[in-house]
Amino acid sequence: MPSRTTLSKIILTTAGLAASALVLSACGSLTGGTGDSGQQGGTESPTASESGVSPMLFLGDSVAAQQAVAVRQAMAESGAYFVDGTSTGGGNLVGPNADAAWKDLLGRVQKAEGGVVVYQLTSYDWGTPEEQEDSYRNLAEAAADVDADLLLVSMPPIEPDEFYAGHMDELASAHDIARSVAEDHEAVEYLDASAVWGEEYSREYEGRVDRSEDGIHVCPQGAARFTSWLLRELTALYPEFEPAEAENWANIGWADDDVFFGCP
Repeated sequence: MPSRTTLSKIILTTAGLAASALVLSACGSLTGGTGDSGQQGGTESPTASESGVSPMLFLGDSVAAQQAVAVRQAMAESGAYFVDGTSTGGGNLVGPNADAAWKDLLGRVQKAEGGVVVYQLTSYDWGTPEEQEDSYRNLAEAAADVDADLLLVSMPPIEPDEFYAGHMDELASAHDIARSVAEDHEAVEYLDASAVWGEEYSREYEGRVDRSEDGIHVCPQGAARFTSWLLRELTALYPEFEPAEAENWANIGWADDDVFFGCP
């Protein structure tokens, strides 16, 4: 298989809608890293601001951190202010070490004032249904306090090893609880990303590698397809939002970011 830098294209086909874009092989990406970097991904535009998608704060674990490099580029090209609040060492709001994420969460959520907070559920969102509900409701309240909408996004399905095998029921519960919280809050939406990933883990999509060999993380193609899907979801929720065309954000170098691993 060719390397990321020689990959000829990323396929952005989801939910029956096909689009293709060349993946960058040389040009530099926008400044900004992943993992609690707090980096923004572009300048404000009246359209993005008025539609309610800007500023956008993206929260989640190391999987979300990989997706964030593509989302940052797409939002920047769409004229939106993007803040990467993902973490490569946790990022979960319920489950082990969640207290660490809550310590500075309210400060980070303030960066999304008047915009949108996106939280992709993590592979560490373990706990009882009551603990999961409390965490997601607290996040919804934190977002509401700064007049921001909250989008709860399902995580990609994983291929569990021994570490995760005993927690799969909790992860399934997390998605059910997140959906329930969204149903109870006008400013909260649950976005089911199975249109991107399917219901079960699959490393390839249409013959190209989507997911890392570890069965958990994503590769540049997966990040691009997720971003294409997220832009369409944002457009459905915020009709005034005008996302950039794929060729304007999929070719700017983010695919070579060191955050990706286990990819060809």
